[in-house]
Amino acid sequence: MSEKIAVRMSGIVKRFPGVIANDGVNFDAREGEVHALLGENGAGKSTLSNILTGLYRPDNGEIELNGESISFSSPRAALNAGIGMVHQHFRLVSSFTVAENVVLGDESTGTFLNAGDVAQKVEELSQRYNLAVDPRARVWQLSVGEQQRVEILKVLYRGARILILDEPTAVLTPQEADALFITLRAMVKEGRTVIFISHKLDEVMAVSDRVTVLRGGRTVGTIETAHSSRRELARLMVGREVVFDRVERKINSSDKETVLRVNAVSALDDRGNKALNDVSLTIKTGEVLGVAGVSGNGQRELAEVIAGMRHASAGTISVNEKEIPNGKVRHAISAGIAHVPEDRLHTGLASSHSIEDNLILKSYRTQPISRYSVLRRKAIQENASQLVEQYDVKTPSTETPVRLLSGGNVQKVLLAREFSANPKVLIAASPTRGLDVGAIENVRSHIVAAADSGVGVLLISEDLEELLSLSDRIVVLYEGRIVGDLPTSSATRESLGLLMGGVALEEHTS
Repeated sequence: MSEKIAVRMSGIVKRFPGVIANDGVNFDAREGEVHALLGENGAGKSTLSNILTGLYRPDNGEIELNGESISFSSPRAALNAGIGMVHQHFRLVSSFTVAENVVLGDESTGTFLNAGDVAQKVEELSQRYNLAVDPRARVWQLSVGEQQRVEILKVLYRGARILILDEPTAVLTPQEADALFITLRAMVKEGRTVIFISHKLDEVMAVSDRVTVLRGGRTVGTIETAHSSRRELARLMVGREVVFDRVERKINSSDKETVLRVNAVSALDDRGNKALNDVSLTIKTGEVLGVAGVSGNGQRELAEVIAGMRHASAGTISVNEKEIPNGKVRHAISAGIAHVPEDRLHTGLASSHSIEDNLILKSYRTQPISRYSVLRRKAIQENASQLVEQYDVKTPSTETPVRLLSGGNVQKVLLAREFSANPKVLIAASPTRGLDVGAIENVRSHIVAAADSGVGVLLISEDLEELLSLSDRIVVLYEGRIVGDLPTSSATRESLGLLMGGVALEEHTS
């Protein structure tokens, strides 16, 4: 790793109405290193990367690129200077080929596109950096992992020397993530700089050379990864010790009742394609059943069918062996099913409404919240005050719209509403996605507490560490089918990753 500084940001200040997102942040990344950027939600990571890529302009501070002061007026200006960003949510045109997406918006291609030359150059880049993808394939034909490779190829094609990757492994299997890390090491070996934004401390420890931690919009410090640990990084992020150990729970499922039964369920996705294919599973009282799988393999549809939000084309859902009417949300709620959806602010909550109103969305028809079909505002306020205190929701007021809360506090409001209904079954879909370490610890403790109280939990997550630390048993979804059912005690990151990629374990071992 070179000691030469590729990019330096000094005293960066960025203000928005009512908040200082970056408060004198100092950050530098060297040539030939993977530099991780860590911090809680609201710590200023996204703002800092948006300044570096020209989307925002700082109110104060200076940016130096290869020792020269520079100011970017737009993302295009930053890209022309050699700084490219791979966003967590891909920006690809699905009907275009890989090659067409790579050159889209590149002014150097001129008026007429030589598709053959572009495809050849893309193929050379993909081979050079082990980013296997067919340049002539349409994006809609590619897996999620392949689409991410296209995003990386886009910035490499434009000659970027500094690459910013925002949560790059969120949609990858463990094997795909390992392959990405090999690619990143190949890039930095050539002198490129990679800025790696992630909340997964294991990945940061595995791939980065140095780590800069932000907290409250300020730089806490920059340390050599080799001289740190997961616990130390987490402590720097949240300002206190964070517990990572698995909570051992002794579950004797043989004498437990089956609280949820999903029997031979099939369902279509929003485009009319089969998303679930003959899925069957059971959950006992007090059991946490994890669902693993790469995004888009039927997880969302499974959660929505059980919660009554999506009609099943075949099969049945039962709670305590009593069948629930197909596609009826109110019946699912009455049966005791609580749902923490992946999309918190649009599906889970009414984002423009107050905390008070969101906390009664499932109970406004019942006493004491309403009487004779008239809402009782005092009871609503008392309910909100009690739950905000119980779940430690940080908010100026219970009348605050939930869209103004941080991600962790939004999730606390959602959990408070669902748990306060005393459910029999809890569906938790990606409950800690995008949250900081402190908020993750809080949410996980609530899930464990629910299971300990006898609730059957269906935990859907793409974070294998989360599944392995919280689940009693794990099933794997692949292309809408359950392809594996393993007790957590015998499940490994490798075995789950193979199943997530469609490789049968017998096939791997034979």
